[in-house]
Amino acid sequence: MNLHINAAEHGVRAQNCMVATGHPLAAEAALKVLAEGGSAIDAAITADAILGVVEPMATGIGGDLLAMIVPSDGKAITYNGTGRAPAALTADQVEALPGRRIPERHALSVTTPGAVRGWFDLHARFGRLDFARLLAPAIALAEGGFAVAPICAREWKLFEPVIARDLVSAKLYRAGAVPAAGDIFTNPELAAVLKAIAADGPAAFYEGEPARAAAEASKASGGVLAEADFRAHTGDFRDPVSAVFRGLTVLECPPNTHGVAVLEALSALEPLALRRDDPETMVLAARAMAAGLAHARKTVADPAGNTVCTVIVDASGLAITLMTSVFKRFGSGIGVPGCGFVLQNRGSGFAEPGHINGPAPGKRPYHTVVPAAALKDGCFHAGFGVVGGAMQPQGHVQLLLRIAAWGEPLQAALDAPRWRLESDTALAIEAGTPQPIVDAFRAAGFTDPAGSGELAGRSDFGGAQIVMRASDGSLIGASDKRKDGVARGA
Repeated sequence: MNLHINAAEHGVRAQNCMVATGHPLAAEAALKVLAEGGSAIDAAITADAILGVVEPMATGIGGDLLAMIVPSDGKAITYNGTGRAPAALTADQVEALPGRRIPERHALSVTTPGAVRGWFDLHARFGRLDFARLLAPAIALAEGGFAVAPICAREWKLFEPVIARDLVSAKLYRAGAVPAAGDIFTNPELAAVLKAIAADGPAAFYEGEPARAAAEASKASGGVLAEADFRAHTGDFRDPVSAVFRGLTVLECPPNTHGVAVLEALSALEPLALRRDDPETMVLAARAMAAGLAHARKTVADPAGNTVCTVIVDASGLAITLMTSVFKRFGSGIGVPGCGFVLQNRGSGFAEPGHINGPAPGKRPYHTVVPAAALKDGCFHAGFGVVGGAMQPQGHVQLLLRIAAWGEPLQAALDAPRWRLESDTALAIEAGTPQPIVDAFRAAGFTDPAGSGELAGRSDFGGAQIVMRASDGSLIGASDKRKDGVARGA
């Protein structure tokens, strides 16, 4: 694929390094880390910590982390930092709930946060700068304040009812008077926790006041998360799973994520013509995606959520796609007293008892976060991620269709309208989709899902970040306009 970088639709181009992330402040801080000799992993941790401050409805230290790392030699590895169910969670507790499932905002939906341990595990293996240096920008923003970005402000207002139900969250995130775009927001409690983590390492979080306060908050809400669950948490490095599509080796994270759904869909599409000018191509893609998601539900678990994504390639060629999440916006909604963050609700991803993804003590639930990458001729070609719960694998397939099969310019491929399966047959179609494609979807039996549609800046259809190595060796970055992010390089 040849990309001639001469227009905004192609994305941002740079020779040495590239950052694509969900907020300009995160991109700026990450580039500074790279300029100081930090690795792509150092820069990604810096950006991610900032995203937890400036986009608290999407991510934070109360959530999980997954990453796809591709060194310059192409020998990729994934990191799974997803948390497990509390040791005291039992199937009987879930059997007693309506529908035999954990509701989205229920106290039993809280799982152990894995993001902080993930930062340190990644840094221990790939970091170059002192860890305290990496958290300094996030601490400064939490302490001194930042201007709330437009899309973030819309989501904050839209999900105000979630934080309003919890006294700690309501006070922390200003329920009743949530920040508007441009308003200054501070979080000194979070700044203090980040300072402790920077000074004393992961023990400050997993064995200190945050663990104690989180267990207290969970218990007060009827949950079962305990301090011992924090102490027991570990993450692990794993080999990626892969499939070939249009000359690329596409890399996804293995279960407990639904990255396998992407590979199932791409494998089904690979032998097909996939003509760009034929509306039926999108119908074939949606059918392949539905089959891939069904496969994941049977073999991994059940899908949905909000996440942040950062993709960075440094001057040495080391690349990372790092994603963190509190799952649904503002997670469980349960705030941790005195600590400035909410606990995730990833446990609502468990299926009913008896299912392969049924709840059990210390078990990881089905996870929607899937950082990804692609190799070309055995070397790094692209790192990418699409936030948005069940939209994540669907976004991967649609991006790869446009970029790898059709050779579309990078930014144009991100900006193009998308579709989203809400079930095997219900399909939401984003505004701007050409009418022949809409007609083809409906003629194929895909119905319009009631109550679906745009959500605070079209985030129902995801928010992608991508960095690609061009044929001339330069880097091209693009950031989804459905979010507040940017791509910047040097």
